[in-house]
Amino acid sequence: MKDYRQLLLANRAWADEQTAERADFFERQTMGQKPQFLWIGCSDSRVAPEQMTMTPPGGMFIHRNVANLVHDDDLNLLSVIQYAVTVLKVKHVIVCGHYGCGGVKAALTGGTSGPVHDWLDNARNVYCDHKHEVDAMGDEENRANRLVELNVRDQLVRLAKIDTIRQAFTEGQELYLHGWVYDMRDGLIKPLMEIDRETVLEEVGRPERVLV
Repeated sequence: MKDYRQLLLANRAWADEQTAERADFFERQTMGQKPQFLWIGCSDSRVAPEQMTMTPPGGMFIHRNVANLVHDDDLNLLSVIQYAVTVLKVKHVIVCGHYGCGGVKAALTGGTSGPVHDWLDNARNVYCDHKHEVDAMGDEENRANRLVELNVRDQLVRLAKIDTIRQAFTEGQELYLHGWVYDMRDGLIKPLMEIDRETVLEEVGRPERVLV
C-alpha cells in the first residue's frame, strides 16, 4: 500500500474514535475555536506540539517554521499573531525550540544555500550576538544546544517588540510570552523564561543553561 494511503486510513480511524467517544465531537468543532495558546515552534517532524502537550483540537493555535524564528517582516507569522492575539484573545504565546534543531546547527556551522540560507540569517545573528558564550561550550553538540536556548531567548524578545504584542500589553490585555525548549531525549519541555507587559526588554538576561 502506498505510504500516503496510510495517512488516510489513520484519519478515518481517528475520526471514528472521536465520534465513538463523543457523538457531537465534530459538530462542536464547527462552532468555532477559542484556544488559550499560540505556539510558535519548529517545523521539525519530530516536534508535534499538540501531541506532546496532549492538547485537544481547538486548544492551540499553531505556527511553525524552520528554527522557530520570529521575522518582523514575515507576513505569515504576523498574520497568525494578529489573529491569535486580537481576535482569538489567546492568553499565552509560546516560542518553543528544541535540542538537535537542524536549522540552529546550520546557522552555527554553515553549509546552507538558497531560501534556507536566507531564512536562517536571523539565527546567524543570534550566534553573532552570543558568539563568545556559545563558543565557550566546547564541542559542537553543546555549542548547538546552547545556541538553541539563546535563540529562544532572542526570538521571544523579538516577539515582544512586534506591534500587535506591544499594543496588547499597552491596552492591558492578559497576555504572557513564554520561552521553552523541548528535549527529544526524554520528551520533556523545559521552561526558559517569560515576558509580560511589566518586563523591561532591555534588561532581559540570558536564560540559565538547561541542558548540560
